[in-house]
Amino acid sequence: MDNSYYIIGGLVCIIFVLEIVKLWVRPVKPESGWDQGYCMTIGTCEVQEDLGEVAVTPSGRMAVLSDGMGRAYGGRIASKIAVDTFVNIFEDYNAFHNPQYFFRKAFHSANKEILKALEGEERGAASISCALLRQGYLYYAVAGNVKVCVCREKSLVPVSAGHTVAVLAEQRFREGKLSKQEAVQLLENQRLYNFVGRDGFEDIELFDAPIRLKNNDIIVLMTDGVYELLGFKQIELVLNKNGSCQQMALEIIEAVNKHKSEAKDNASIILIRVRNGAMV
Repeated sequence: MDNSYYIIGGLVCIIFVLEIVKLWVRPVKPESGWDQGYCMTIGTCEVQEDLGEVAVTPSGRMAVLSDGMGRAYGGRIASKIAVDTFVNIFEDYNAFHNPQYFFRKAFHSANKEILKALEGEERGAASISCALLRQGYLYYAVAGNVKVCVCREKSLVPVSAGHTVAVLAEQRFREGKLSKQEAVQLLENQRLYNFVGRDGFEDIELFDAPIRLKNNDIIVLMTDGVYELLGFKQIELVLNKNGSCQQMALEIIEAVNKHKSEAKDNASIILIRVRNGAMV
């Protein structure tokens, strides 16, 4: 038999298979309802220890931002381990079935992986904030002092408190465990008492109830290198310009770079704006 018959037959089979594949593979539609930006600077430090990422699955969206700390490259490695851990768990598990479980699993897994990977002189740790976004709701959790905020109607409002000595002092005062004088003495102390990468890792700061978002709300995750240097008012002014999230993130980080301070920490910011298409 002429080989051309075999060639023609093979081509027909390939075309048939491709047509079957077309029935199963749907074209990916462009995302609607979201605008996001991410920018960072090393400041005057020798090593960039911040790291962030936004991950998307059919179930929803996750933003995670890590502020590493440690000797040599320990902080940078800790941030890398933490962010990778969060993204892997988010992509393998539907976090929105039980957000509280997802957060606790992700934070404790990151803590364990950092402790396992970094020892001795390379010991590192990290502050982390994580936000889950789905159908117009925000779920968040924090260990350390990377802030989660929402900018709504021109006002930037922090929704996370963080794990600094000052925050702990305020909590202890409200519980009646510290006198007013003792609390006041500690209110300026921004030293961390909880973060991932420590043997005595404590529980995370977790949302009480999901936050119902409105159209044009901007979710903000930022390290202390941003908010401690610039202050909320200056950040608000940029967010109220209504530019794209990437443009505004870049402008905020440029403001950090141009600040007159001689000592600038690593600074990172993630911005995610909610549009109508993301509310359902």
